[in-house]
Amino acid sequence: MKIVAIIPARYASTRFPGKPLADLNGKPLILHVYEAVLKTELFDDVIVATDEVIIFDTIRRFGGRVMKALSTHKSGTDRIEEVCRKILCDVVVNVQGDEPFINKKTLQPLIAAFNDTTVQVASLCTPIKEEEELHNPNTVKVVTDLNNNALYFSRATIPFNRDDIKNVEYLKHIGVYAYRKNILMKFPKLPASNYENIEKLEQLRFLENGIQIKMIKTDYEGFGIDTPQDLEKAKFILQQRRK
Repeated sequence: MKIVAIIPARYASTRFPGKPLADLNGKPLILHVYEAVLKTELFDDVIVATDEVIIFDTIRRFGGRVMKALSTHKSGTDRIEEVCRKILCDVVVNVQGDEPFINKKTLQPLIAAFNDTTVQVASLCTPIKEEEELHNPNTVKVVTDLNNNALYFSRATIPFNRDDIKNVEYLKHIGVYAYRKNILMKFPKLPASNYENIEKLEQLRFLENGIQIKMIKTDYEGFGIDTPQDLEKAKFILQQRRK
């Protein structure tokens, strides 16, 4: 089974323009992510997918593998699918370009899920520990069935604890995905779905079209850099690790 990692890097971020090239302790953020994925040694190939020449040239300058994607894509999954069309593989792992602390311990169980031939799409989730996150619409929640397949993703607090039952576990979705290539190729052909449009969560398109998403529980809480303030936190974490 040939497994590749594709890292989408979009320059025109609304909250943090130019984010992939933001300096993180002397190195562009996207390069930190690329090197972290390479370090896992889990993949037959690691590719950055970008719509910007400046990101393309940066990755090439550091000796990395990068491919151009159209700037007109509406979602990261569409960008991943375009690049995936040009390569030979069985499973594709989509690692977000703003996750510099991604690691082997996190990605290995996600890949292992595909030893089950019935798994078509897989993603990560982790227990929510902070009350603030539970009610934050930027924290995506997920509920699963008894086989750990996603039932629904929402920005709302799900499940709703009507009777205030104690010790309810709430799960945060970590936006790292893995797909069988044939399923990924179908994604752009599926119309944007009702709940996807309401919640602004593209993974709901899979569920509404009857494609299951296997959820893998992890203790990795994710550290997506969405703002300049997040970048400063990441700098502090790296400095602490080097002590």
